[in-house]
Amino acid sequence: MDELRTSKLKPFFLPDAATASGRIWFNDINFRKGESYLISAFSGQGKSSFLSFIFGERVDYTGDIYFDSREIKTLKKTDWQNVRQKNISCVFQGLRLFSELTTMENIQLKNKLTEYKSQEEIDCMIEQSGLQDKKNEKTGRLSFGQQQRIAIIRALCQPFDFILLDEPFSHLDEQNIEIMTELITKELKHRKAGMLLCSLGNGYLFSYNEKYKI
Repeated sequence: MDELRTSKLKPFFLPDAATASGRIWFNDINFRKGESYLISAFSGQGKSSFLSFIFGERVDYTGDIYFDSREIKTLKKTDWQNVRQKNISCVFQGLRLFSELTTMENIQLKNKLTEYKSQEEIDCMIEQSGLQDKKNEKTGRLSFGQQQRIAIIRALCQPFDFILLDEPFSHLDEQNIEIMTELITKELKHRKAGMLLCSLGNGYLFSYNEKYKI
């Protein structure tokens, strides 16, 4: 997948409004593989909704979303399974970890689908993230910041052309933000992948090709 494109996208919960330059809603936006994008807005304006639309989990919008030239509403269940395993990875704001599973078990749930990362590579990412002593700890017992790091590692354990990040560092300190930024940036460069990061306004330490507002 080389491009994500939205055309006149508008959630049902928003009233009609005039288009405004640099904004996601109501406009035609192209997101290209290999490029990074910051999407910022205040709480409640639809950042998480936007990523849920792209990920195919919600359809309560007007307008169109395209993966390359294909409108996503034409995708069948098996198509979506393929897209979510090979083309698009996502770190949700709610993380969606399994609290009764350990750090390693949560990560391996994703990795076993495609065997994309070796055990050595996973161990290296866990160590870089400062979680080596939490590998066998149930995630429900860990802090939200620790869980965020696990969710990010899990999202990197699959092939992708684009990664979607919804407030991925909200509970991390500056040191851990720097560590996780380096980890993600390395993967983006290696895969020549694109990134869409939604934030309340903080761009963190990434470099962006374009910045948009909701």
